[in-house]
Amino acid sequence: MAGNGLRKRNAPSAPGSKGTAKEAASDEASAKPKGPPSFNGTTYLVLVLLSAFAVLVYRDPSIVTEPLAEFIGTEPQDLGPRVVDFSTDIPKRDAVVEAFKHAWLSYERDAMGDDEYHPISHKGTNLTEAGGIGYTVVDSIDTMLIMGLQDEYVRARDWIANKMSFERDAEFNTFETTIRVLGGLLSAYALTEDPMFLEKSIDLADRIMPAFETPSGLPLSHINLAQRKGYATPDNKGLVSTAEVSTLQLEFRYLSYLTENDVYWDAAEKVMQTIKGSSLNTGLASIFMNPEDGRFVMSAIRLGSRGDSFYEYLLKQFIQTNHTEPVYQQMYDFAMNGVQQHLVKKSQLARLTYTSELIPERDPTGKISWRLVPKQDHLICFFGGSLMLGAVTTGAIETPVSIPPNAKQLTPQGIRDWKTGVELIETCMRTHETATGLSPEIVHFRIPSDGLMGSSMPNDWYIKGARPGAPAPYDARYILRPETVESLFIAYRLTGDERYRKYGWQIFESIEKHCKIETGGYASIINVDQVPVEYEDKMETFLMSETLKYLYLLFEDDTVLPLSKYVFNTEAHPLPIIQTTRRANF
Repeated sequence: MAGNGLRKRNAPSAPGSKGTAKEAASDEASAKPKGPPSFNGTTYLVLVLLSAFAVLVYRDPSIVTEPLAEFIGTEPQDLGPRVVDFSTDIPKRDAVVEAFKHAWLSYERDAMGDDEYHPISHKGTNLTEAGGIGYTVVDSIDTMLIMGLQDEYVRARDWIANKMSFERDAEFNTFETTIRVLGGLLSAYALTEDPMFLEKSIDLADRIMPAFETPSGLPLSHINLAQRKGYATPDNKGLVSTAEVSTLQLEFRYLSYLTENDVYWDAAEKVMQTIKGSSLNTGLASIFMNPEDGRFVMSAIRLGSRGDSFYEYLLKQFIQTNHTEPVYQQMYDFAMNGVQQHLVKKSQLARLTYTSELIPERDPTGKISWRLVPKQDHLICFFGGSLMLGAVTTGAIETPVSIPPNAKQLTPQGIRDWKTGVELIETCMRTHETATGLSPEIVHFRIPSDGLMGSSMPNDWYIKGARPGAPAPYDARYILRPETVESLFIAYRLTGDERYRKYGWQIFESIEKHCKIETGGYASIINVDQVPVEYEDKMETFLMSETLKYLYLLFEDDTVLPLSKYVFNTEAHPLPIIQTTRRANF
């Protein structure tokens, strides 16, 4: 059915539906000797109470789901030590490897070296007219190493060593180039200690560094790699994205550690010092900042695009230096208190935990108010796993905690964040209840003021703008995003709960069924609620960098890239946790 915002539910059997003939005959025979049923006062009272309870549960399922969730592990329980089996699920892990090969080999055949791949037209494109810098190759190479794909790795390494060039007289996004290319090169070096990767990392980082040359130290959004000059983007009126400027730190700090060159670390740390000095009293961050004065600009507050990885990297900077820089713990805890107080909500009827957005509005008198919008990007689905990781890190009374954690090992904030993280993962899985089993780019949740009471809209979430017979809105697409499986991977490593592997396999099967192009590669789909699907001819680089990597690690045993030794950048490139005497000085 064409996307109309409605999703199929598993309907219960209709009253009076027939079982087998044998069962029916048996029921009829057993019923004959009996007279009409008789009810005494107690029975009648029980029936009335049960009916009333059923109505309450229908109107507020959390009456049952929340106590049940506590019983089955939403909250860490005082259950004592548990033996967790992290054995590899070999068939599922190997199926993910085959999917990666299906994606990579078609890209290598049709577009080797190009930044992006279009699997239906069998061609590649670059991000600039001056040429590309191998986004897809570098973004994918550590996945090959992790999966043991030696032949593919050798060919990719050869291209990087001999054909990659950063001498491109064009503007590249500072953030994307850092997390995908610099992050990919550094991860490859960490896994191989091949000096070629470190040399390429230094070359690229030195070309990016001029972007930080602003009065505030906040890097400009674009960098001309050949000119070694930063540029503001006119799209944002010279402003910079909060998430983009605060999601370069893992990469530049690790490079500084490897080279013993403080210039990289100093630039990355200066950004965090500026942000801390400008922080809002809620701990939250508006999605835009001014690179001239380093202050936040009135703009939306959200955990989705332009906000997401700011919160992610607060925690990960604390982890990267092995919990030795308390300023990042303080900033993270302050931010999480703000998120919990202002952004975490429950949907109207289904009582799903979700995160909302705050939109600033100015009335005719100039007074500013903030409107809460029940909108959640798929990007936010990283946050469930991040909250759980934070709960056993900054929210732990002492580390390491057990797997799964015991409630006595966590602070009240740790318990709160663990519970919210688990619930957010469940919500994200609910958004996969579509015709394809894939989650849309953006969903909205039901609230009392949405004017939809009594309508045919589902009682939990919907795709805004979806109409029967109309073109699908942008919100309805799935572009091979990794955020839900990222959270599933982290949750599984922290709990050993097999339900997370089950969820991951469901998503993988949906990708295989609806996104796979038989001639090679995978494509985005226009509408998750339409089958057969309509494709968009693009395979995002993060399919091989993140989505398939996290799925592989979900089914691999926990000795591969343990969370106690590695921290993943926001593009899923694993970097080692480092021991350094360097400490934040703000």
